[in-house]
Amino acid sequence: MTTDMVQAPPDAAQRRAKPPVVVYPNGTLPPPDMAMLAAARARLSKIDEIIVPPREGGSFRVPQGHFFRIVSIEGPQVGDLNLWNADDLSERFFSGKTRALHATHLSTGDRLWSSLPYLRPMATISHDTLGWYGWDQDGAGIHDVIGTRCDPYTHRLLGGDDYHHCCHSNLSRALGAAAGKPAREVEGHVHDVLNVFMCTGFTRDTHQYFMKASPVRPGDFIEFFAEIDLLGALSACPGGDCGATHSSDAAACHPLKVEIFATEPELLKGWTPPERNPYGRGHGE
Repeated sequence: MTTDMVQAPPDAAQRRAKPPVVVYPNGTLPPPDMAMLAAARARLSKIDEIIVPPREGGSFRVPQGHFFRIVSIEGPQVGDLNLWNADDLSERFFSGKTRALHATHLSTGDRLWSSLPYLRPMATISHDTLGWYGWDQDGAGIHDVIGTRCDPYTHRLLGGDDYHHCCHSNLSRALGAAAGKPAREVEGHVHDVLNVFMCTGFTRDTHQYFMKASPVRPGDFIEFFAEIDLLGALSACPGGDCGATHSSDAAACHPLKVEIFATEPELLKGWTPPERNPYGRGHGE
């Protein structure tokens, strides 16, 4: 990035010294009932699963009140996750607002929020076997909501050639298959993702988005509780563990598994699916 050379004003240090203010402090949001979820997840019965092949996408459905896991099964592999209201594709995962409400990287107890005007929890992270990772010496963490998804348009812009197995294309094909439509007709519903298992951060000097090899290993998983009926799509990223290359056939890539679980209904006593945001949409008119 280039910038104009502008002389700092005399009070530059004073301006920079202003304290940061967290926009949405911890405790602002109504917390999920993690004790209830812990009891419910102790009595899970698997009802379905899909395998997402390397450099491909797959779709799945999760009824409200059920759990789903994204599981590493053969080797280090990251995945790009999209979620929609199963009955209304206009309500979809809002990664930007999720980032603002929680953090740049998500783990147990965080929620995946839906787009405006709905703005309600779509899913709650109920368990994360990589929760131990935290923040490393480079400032990187796991499961980010800062990256968008690799896509063929940026690939063409930067590389000059076409690549059809970027996550955007994988997700478009997966959603198209679920909807019974061509990928090009549904790709407008594909949106910014939760980068599952991806290890990312911003460089301290230039603040550029970076990736490094994911610490995920076979048997690791991230688990979610479906707050509403969900349609999901997952791409097994063509970057593999994203430790070296991205959007290519050169990276070592592995499949991912999605498992769907039911729990005993009495263990969810007191839980109800969240209502859509009650704002009346008057917008001051």
